[in-house]
Amino acid sequence: MTAFAPDLRARSLAALRGQTVDVLILGGGINGAGIARDLCLRQHPLTALRIALVEQRHFSSGTSGKNSQLIHGGLRYLKYLKMGLVKESLRERATLRRIAPHLVQPLSLLLPVYSRLDKIKYLMGLRMYDQLAGAGNIGKHREVSRAEIEGLEPRLNFSGLAGGAVFYDCAVHSARLVLENLFDAAAHGALIANYTHARPLQREADGTWRVLLDDALTGERFLTSARKLVDATGAWSQPESGAPRLVRGSHLVLPRLNQEDHAIAYFGHDGRIIFFIPWGSKRQLTLVGTTDIDHRDGPDRTHMSLEEMNYLMSVVGRVYPRSTGVAPISCFSSLRPLVSDGSASATSASREHRIFNTSDGILRIQGGKYTTYRSMSEEAGDAIASELAPEFVRAHKTATEPLSGNSEKALGKVAAEMPRLAAHHRLPVEEVERLARDYGVHLPDLMALMPERDYGAVPRVECAQMAFAVQHEMAARLGDYMFVSTYRGYESAWDAPQLDPYACVMGSWLHWDEATRASQVQTVLEQVALPR
Repeated sequence: MTAFAPDLRARSLAALRGQTVDVLILGGGINGAGIARDLCLRQHPLTALRIALVEQRHFSSGTSGKNSQLIHGGLRYLKYLKMGLVKESLRERATLRRIAPHLVQPLSLLLPVYSRLDKIKYLMGLRMYDQLAGAGNIGKHREVSRAEIEGLEPRLNFSGLAGGAVFYDCAVHSARLVLENLFDAAAHGALIANYTHARPLQREADGTWRVLLDDALTGERFLTSARKLVDATGAWSQPESGAPRLVRGSHLVLPRLNQEDHAIAYFGHDGRIIFFIPWGSKRQLTLVGTTDIDHRDGPDRTHMSLEEMNYLMSVVGRVYPRSTGVAPISCFSSLRPLVSDGSASATSASREHRIFNTSDGILRIQGGKYTTYRSMSEEAGDAIASELAPEFVRAHKTATEPLSGNSEKALGKVAAEMPRLAAHHRLPVEEVERLARDYGVHLPDLMALMPERDYGAVPRVECAQMAFAVQHEMAARLGDYMFVSTYRGYESAWDAPQLDPYACVMGSWLHWDEATRASQVQTVLEQVALPR
């Protein structure tokens, strides 16, 4: 377990004040977190690089935590003949399943098809998908008949249904995967701090950068220096040329539509694939998405449009025609900073990545997929090491080292403890198993924070998760708990009276006054508000 997070943050900023680090990573999403971990795992007792990472908001509060919650090969990219991208994604799917088995878990997907031609086309694609996955495949796809689909999903649209297939990818709690990478990097020596804005000022003659850091939590402002800057800010990146294409992806959260625990993968007439994923802390919801819309309002103004909501709800109506009256509970949107390739539509825009040094010597990461973050981080790590420590260029460990120690053996020990933990804390074993899927080997640390009783309207399990977020994950805002440490904020149609007890509990630890609590509640409500 990492150190008490507020202390870790304070020590990290103190170590940056007026000092020089070897690498300063800007951005605490999945790419920045992955690069920090990659570099820290390359270290050698006789040669060490000093690695630091700062994030202007909370870790994983942007694109990385607001995606489709899938680790997948990208079946739809086969029609664009992106074989290399699909093969890399499938390889990384197997790798992430191996190094983070608690967070990356197999998910079966039902693919309904509505014409014989589509049936032939998709079955051929799925055969190729299995072949590209090779030995790391989760399971081979299988064709399913219309009758079998009727048994699996009786509320599905059967008008013109020609059959379908079941295939496999993985589900993930994407925000928690970012946190695991970050705090594993911290455990291996990285300096990390959230709510810290970095502004590069100038590059000295020796190549060292002077950077102004602004601590949003204390109001302090001070200088630090870095031999190498890495821009992993994604949609916020502003290179002098080749700015990323910002594509908005939006999701709706609805009451549970799926009959079984498989997801639905629906290919629309416009070429998009829309997922219906069993979701929520108790799989009581369905996550529907995503859209692909060019975004032109800048990265700080990202919210689902009414057009996007209507589009997704129209797809819901086509796939589940008997869902009339089902209303969205919440929504979220994020920006994909894609490499500009001249594609006419956002849907067909390339998901390839680009890692490059700009003329001022800043390493920038652009494009790519969440699923391939680890291999992208490895590539970035090679580029950095070739400049600063050539002996580390091929020191690759992230594909084999379990994330935060979450090996199958370690998780087996945790599983053996679950009945005892459940009995001790008077919880159903199923509840403890659910928590283990999010916290892995840190489950005992979480359970140690479990209060004896609920705090008013806040269940004691959620009190423990909130305490863990504050003590171990640098959560400093109500939204940090609601949308990063957990996705509780998306699971209900909240109002201010319902959220206020949560603000009171978190505020009691962080010394919020009444005005601050009200502001925190309002910010959460704005984030999940449905478009009008």
